[in-house]
Amino acid sequence: MSPKVSVLIVTWNRAQLIGRAIESVIEQTFRDWEIIVVDDGSTDATERVVKEWAKKEIRIRYFRREHVGRIAVVSNFGLKQAKGEYIAILDDDDSWASEEKLKKQVEFLDKNPEYVGCGGGFIVIDKDGREGGRFFKPEMDEDIKKRALIANPMVNSTSLFRRKTAEKTGFYDETLPEFADWDFWLKLGLAGKLHNFQEYFVYYLMWGRGSSFSKQKGTAYSALKIVRRYKNKYPNYNPALFLAFTYYLYSCLPYVLRRFTNPILSKLKKNFFSRP
Repeated sequence: MSPKVSVLIVTWNRAQLIGRAIESVIEQTFRDWEIIVVDDGSTDATERVVKEWAKKEIRIRYFRREHVGRIAVVSNFGLKQAKGEYIAILDDDDSWASEEKLKKQVEFLDKNPEYVGCGGGFIVIDKDGREGGRFFKPEMDEDIKKRALIANPMVNSTSLFRRKTAEKTGFYDETLPEFADWDFWLKLGLAGKLHNFQEYFVYYLMWGRGSSFSKQKGTAYSALKIVRRYKNKYPNYNPALFLAFTYYLYSCLPYVLRRFTNPILSKLKKNFFSRP
């Protein structure tokens, strides 16, 4: 019998963190789930760690692939293995902050068929577990879509969405170097309503080895492409294009200058596009 929820964790060289992510799923009060771990060719102890967890929990399914370095490709492979009616995404360096997360989200989607997905708030932490802020995305569908073209309207690791709807939209766009999750939510938002719980659902890790800074050129290119793609489908195209172009110019600055200013700008962005 298929589970109600498939939890997708894509990982690469996160042996020291992935156990925490898996444990936060196992601790959920909602129990009808499977965990799909897709390993993008890790060279550290990630495989051993996941297989140790799988010995204790038979609902963990582990897939190892050759390294491709593009999360959209790896995620799409994992989504095609999913058996659940709903899909939850959990990044390998994040962990769920509420044991009631899945329960509340499953109940919401079961009762509201016009909604295709839902998310929640996030707590920023550093590698030592120190809290750096708490944030919410807009709650109601109308407010979510007003700002969707300016910034990703959903936090991936807080999300739950309908698998069949995601299949119809084509899952993640593998041609985008970065921001495939943002594009995914814009596609999904065209298929139905979105909702963000005003509750904290995930510990969102910001740490020095994250990939977002090192891939800024790719993210800037993707942002411009995404904004132009949805020009006539979401409001606020002009300010969204201005911000995307400004980000592209910033990505062209010297590395030293970007390295110094990136933590400040990242915090400003979270405060501006989310609310405490």
